[in-house]
Amino acid sequence: MAYIHEFGIVECIEKNKEYVSYEPEKYNCIGVDGDLFDELMSKDFGKKMNHLETFAHNTNRPYKSLAYFGITLIPLSSHKQFLNMVCEANDEYKSEELEELMKKIAEAIKEDRWLIHYGV
Repeated sequence: MAYIHEFGIVECIEKNKEYVSYEPEKYNCIGVDGDLFDELMSKDFGKKMNHLETFAHNTNRPYKSLAYFGITLIPLSSHKQFLNMVCEANDEYKSEELEELMKKIAEAIKEDRWLIHYGV
């Protein structure tokens, strides 16, 4: 069975809320194949991700990168950096899934909203 990482846009981030429920439909998530994501993380993309400022499960828990097995909240301040990393990775992979992720990040930037990531 394939596994995926899912990314969506949070309409209104709730400070101090524990984001622990798996609700990809609520955030209109798109998926990125887990094998592709693992391959990306094993390369330079993974090293860069370790510098991406995020939050694990709530806005009071600063984190770096994406929580592989959990829920990550990606603030507005990290969107452009994240978009640049995905664009750079897609220059090599030419992946439809990465194209969709770039669109999702760009949409979040345009709407001035946080992203949510569901790990595997």
